[in-house]
Amino acid sequence: MSQATMDGRALADTTISSPPLDDKASRLLYLDALRGLIMILMAVDHASFFIAHKHPAEFWGQPLPEYAGALPFLTRFVTHFCAPGFFFLMGIGMMLFAASRRQLGWTEGAIRKHFLTRGALLVVLQLFIENPAWVLGPAAELGSQPPGGGSSVMLHFGVLYGLGASMIVCAFLLRLNAIVLACISLLAVLLTQALIPGPDKVTELYSPLARLLLIPGHTNIVQVFYPLLPWLGLAVFGLIFARWIVANPAAIPRKAALLGAGFLLLFLLVRLTAGFGNIHPVNNATWITFLNVTKYPPSRAYILLTLGVDLLLLALFAGIVTTLRRWAKPLFVFGQTALFFYLAHLYLYAVMGLTITPTGGTSLGWMYAYWAGGLVLLYLLCVRYRTFKKGTAPNSFWRFF
Repeated sequence: MSQATMDGRALADTTISSPPLDDKASRLLYLDALRGLIMILMAVDHASFFIAHKHPAEFWGQPLPEYAGALPFLTRFVTHFCAPGFFFLMGIGMMLFAASRRQLGWTEGAIRKHFLTRGALLVVLQLFIENPAWVLGPAAELGSQPPGGGSSVMLHFGVLYGLGASMIVCAFLLRLNAIVLACISLLAVLLTQALIPGPDKVTELYSPLARLLLIPGHTNIVQVFYPLLPWLGLAVFGLIFARWIVANPAAIPRKAALLGAGFLLLFLLVRLTAGFGNIHPVNNATWITFLNVTKYPPSRAYILLTLGVDLLLLALFAGIVTTLRRWAKPLFVFGQTALFFYLAHLYLYAVMGLTITPTGGTSLGWMYAYWAGGLVLLYLLCVRYRTFKKGTAPNSFWRFF
């Protein structure tokens, strides 16, 4: 059995998160480290929402947020790398899981059933566990009201819905060759750019199905931030990247670095030409407006920028795994308990907001202090949960978290 397959087996319980630290998986710990960093940055965004009552968002058809200075912009900007990383790493985890389970004798039907079940579970968690946390926050997500013709939202579909729906689709793509997967990934990105309506359609009363599949916004019944098609391409790219990991793990740092640099060069080209792929072109260019890109749905510029940085970080972490194991244990802990962290951090910062800053108005400096304190509590919780999960059976429900 190849070392890559052994590494894949060591990560066999992962789709969003990985199992506890393991010597056999040491060559792939950079995935956990990147995932852990993403969780930490994501918490900045949600601490800002719950505690400071500040949450700008970048929707199609609406003016992009304006910022009074560098710190408010960077507070939002550093969180842009999280969602693409979620989908990309999920795709990697799915392919590694499938490869390891085939070695254990699982049939393709059993593998597909596993992912269909997990994808459906993520959607259920969105509706019944995640959504109640948002109710504890400000009455309206300040600065982030999505476009739409309705005003009475009943069901919110956020990142867990996007991940779950993408996982369900990817469950049927695992055996396709890399060229076909690359075409699907590219097509998903390009179709999003081509089909997203113009700003004159921003108040259109689109159907719930159109929202769930393509167009972020709300229409009376549903509010959708993460439609399926715009984010599917990132998950499919993760499937391709995992094939490269299995084929030649030693080449991953160089491959990731080259891809990341290439993506960033393409980002510069897309922004400087102000053409197809921006959704919001650069106006009155400053460094802030140049980097202020459209997230809902992810523009081509947004994808190239964020995934480019994520790939460079992955290359860096792959080259310094030994150092990370010594000095950056929280990255691994958070990365290996990502779904648990995600659900727990929403309620933690929501409660902090209700008890410490119920009326908002907190400075970003204080928000960062509360964010850091929350991370300490989350680290203690995640350490305990990781220990608990390690003691459960391989097919335990708790392994999903």
